[in-house]
Amino acid sequence: MTDNELQDATTSQWHRVEASDVPEDGRVRSTVVDGRPVALTRCGGQLGALENRCPHQGGPVGEGSIENGWLRCPWHGYDYDPLTGRPPEGFSDSVAAYDVEDREDGVYVRLPDPPAPARTVSDVLVETLVAHGVDTVFGMVGHSNLGFADALRRAEERGELRFIGIRHEGAAAFAASGYGKLTGRPAACFAIAGPGSTNLLTGLYDARLDQSPVIAISGQVPSKVLGRGAFQDLDLTAVFSDVAVSTTTVQSGSDHAELAALAVKHAVDRRGVAHLVLPDEVQELASESAPASPVGRATTGRSAPAPDDIARAADLLTAARRPVFVVGAGARSATPELLALAERLGAPVLTTFKAKGLVPDTHPLGAGVLGRSGTPVASWLMNESDLLVVVGASFSNHTGIAPYKPIVQIDDRPEAIGRFHPVTVSVLADAGPALSALDRAVPVPAAVDQRDDLAARWELWREEKRRRAADDRGRGVAGAAVFAALSEHLPEDAIVTVDVGNHAYSLGRYLESKGQPVLMSGYLGSIGFGYPAAMGAWAAHPDRPIVAVTGDGGFGQYAMELTTAVKYGMPIKHVLLDNGALGKIEKEQIAADYPVWHTSLHNPDWAAYADLCGATGIRVERRDQLDEAMRRLFLSDGPALLCVQQDAALL
Repeated sequence: MTDNELQDATTSQWHRVEASDVPEDGRVRSTVVDGRPVALTRCGGQLGALENRCPHQGGPVGEGSIENGWLRCPWHGYDYDPLTGRPPEGFSDSVAAYDVEDREDGVYVRLPDPPAPARTVSDVLVETLVAHGVDTVFGMVGHSNLGFADALRRAEERGELRFIGIRHEGAAAFAASGYGKLTGRPAACFAIAGPGSTNLLTGLYDARLDQSPVIAISGQVPSKVLGRGAFQDLDLTAVFSDVAVSTTTVQSGSDHAELAALAVKHAVDRRGVAHLVLPDEVQELASESAPASPVGRATTGRSAPAPDDIARAADLLTAARRPVFVVGAGARSATPELLALAERLGAPVLTTFKAKGLVPDTHPLGAGVLGRSGTPVASWLMNESDLLVVVGASFSNHTGIAPYKPIVQIDDRPEAIGRFHPVTVSVLADAGPALSALDRAVPVPAAVDQRDDLAARWELWREEKRRRAADDRGRGVAGAAVFAALSEHLPEDAIVTVDVGNHAYSLGRYLESKGQPVLMSGYLGSIGFGYPAAMGAWAAHPDRPIVAVTGDGGFGQYAMELTTAVKYGMPIKHVLLDNGALGKIEKEQIAADYPVWHTSLHNPDWAAYADLCGATGIRVERRDQLDEAMRRLFLSDGPALLCVQQDAALL
């Protein structure tokens, strides 16, 4: 055996081609052989095999055609010999050709052994993100992010992270936002340049306004054409400059590991979106850099309150007869300290909608949600109070915290203190240390025990809910009935996500939480949040029941993500209230003395749609069907959708 023959034997292998991929005479066909692109040709009865890449821009020559004995590239119209890949005389470029044999058992192509994969900048970035705790990426692979996508693939094969390929980039951003709201840790969302990245923006604004940590990663056109009006060429740093707490373009000479580490740090420390832009060619650059370590990059302590602030707050709380606590999502980590103080005072705990479930409605001091989406129990107690202790709440106008009451506000962000109006005493600190210090500083409170008042108000409200649940005009099921049934069947360890619309108001008002957290699009109030957020919740806690509650309008925006749930085996249980309209908008039109206009929706049979997607579809049209339908929903395997025909007037 000669040296050349030995080299051929050790550096290349023969691979059989699928019979269906072999072209007829006078034709060329693109195929994949051993994971690599090959253009198979047949001309004059002879077979040819060419590398399926145009020598100019890399496009597939196999999508061209054979004309007058020449293979014409579809990208530039250049001609090549279909068997050898050589161009006509006078031209220097050529397409690489492979040996090909037509054997008794099929056609074989000899391909050189692929080189060992080189470690790239993308590997450095991915390994650093993983080291800093990023374990989930939602996104869509495309032509301007392929290098980074391949690094994600290698990390997934090592068991270091999970990639979830979605149907719309907006769903990726909402899912990452939901993940961050639930865990306080960032997931990543991933898109191509141009429209893929701009599709992320709505979900990222949801994360920004609700202070959810998210890593957003954008592919970008090659640097040499950036800013020259190339295909999908947008200044992504400018596009993301408002939504992100940081946005950085990764250059060839950057400290790649450090930029990825800083992205995680910015997202977590500043509770928002950190954005990385990856030009196409930078993703594939070879790199032997080590990933950046997370050691020493994060704080572990919680900020303590100033003693003077605690003393002033304690004076108010000691003298108050009927204090109440109003707690927002910022108090979730301080539930034990909150309940210890509330129980000693006998003081009710009212929550914002975003904090629903922080204190169970079944707790003797749980008063439910305050505000437009809340209960008359909470509003009555606030009105009767003589002091509001507001913890980790943002004073949204939808919550309606009374500004005319004495207020002690506890928050860890200076910009949150007195944001909309002055407060009586402010305490700048983390909720847990502040509540513990306040508990110690109030030795003998004057407060009366309000548990009996609370129980009486709950009995009045539950009787009213029973009446509303029984309402029936023959046009569908009342919202109160839907959430009475859900309250009964909802697993105690479930996580609930809710969309925007009338159903959200009904959920806040009627669903009695046993401590199940509720994820929502708070300050952005974006329709479409509910189902993608459920995917994010599942990624964060695949061992817990995940329940999405949406209307037909919101789900319609991301309905194809049901196929994503089926693909990845996400057992999301979905309660969809279908009233055939943008019901909340209809109410707003009527309230503002406008005629109802263009709010009706033409919907499919959502239960049948779920079945078509490979999920379980269930349909309810009457109240007496709810109990069995809910039972079936929660007993079903995999993704399931319960569509309830709702009377839009019976919220």
